Amino acid sequence: MTGATGNVGRHVVGQLLAAGAAVRALTRDPAAARLPAEAEVVGGDLTRPETVEPALKDVSALFLFPSPGTAGPVLRAAKEHGVRRVVLLSSSAVEYSTEGADNAIVAYHKEIEREVEKSGLEWTFVRPGAFAVNSLQWAPQIRADGVVRGPYAEAEMAPIHERDIADVAARLLLTDGHAGAKYVLTGPESLTQAEQARRIGEAVGRPVRYEELAPEVAREQMIRDQVPAEFADMLLDFQAGLVGVPADVTATVEEVTGRPARTLDEWAADHAADFR
Repeated sequence: MTGATGNVGRHVVGQLLAAGAAVRALTRDPAAARLPAEAEVVGGDLTRPETVEPALKDVSALFLFPSPGTAGPVLRAAKEHGVRRVVLLSSSAVEYSTEGADNAIVAYHKEIEREVEKSGLEWTFVRPGAFAVNSLQWAPQIRADGVVRGPYAEAEMAPIHERDIADVAARLLLTDGHAGAKYVLTGPESLTQAEQARRIGEAVGRPVRYEELAPEVAREQMIRDQVPAEFADMLLDFQAGLVGVPADVTATVEEVTGRPARTLDEWAADHAADFR
């Protein structure tokens, strides 16, 4: 397990352990991992592939977190150590054709997918769309006065619970029949940013509204918050392309796991304490 302490990886570890699998979890700081005691937690850093190689011994399947520029060496080491299967956490953005989709983030996901395809391993891509957990960036504003201020209130997404991504990934790591598949994962409904904010408010128990900022104002604010200008521009261009366009919704979570994807209401209830 690479990315084992991330929003998705932590839950993948839990699902694998619950299924009775032996798990070796890679993290830069094992002492701070806070993973279940049943997991074997080892030190390693994807940006230093030589530190990952020892963790691949006696491993049959690899969950690969998309760290730019690292996939090739890690995959070669995995093959040398006899790893058979790799499940890549990619992004549905690789399939987008909206304005702003041709950016550096999409490019590095595509690059990693190409590395996986030519690795010689049995591979499956997990391509989630908008992560519901990204809404946690609104938490300080919601706690302060119940108003989320940001661009493009009517930009539509189908936010997915991180647990659903993890449930799918765990199933792919443990079962056959998914080689060469590219699974796009979404939540069960298309929601504007304004509606997402309102739903979070319902879970928290207080009114929350989305106050739209002009794109140039939002850009200035992001840059003040230390967001690189290039990334701010990419995000704004991308969101502009989502205004008034219902997000695609897939049934992949249910097809793979046998149960429907969790709603944003369920996600907000799980995270209500983060917004209080």
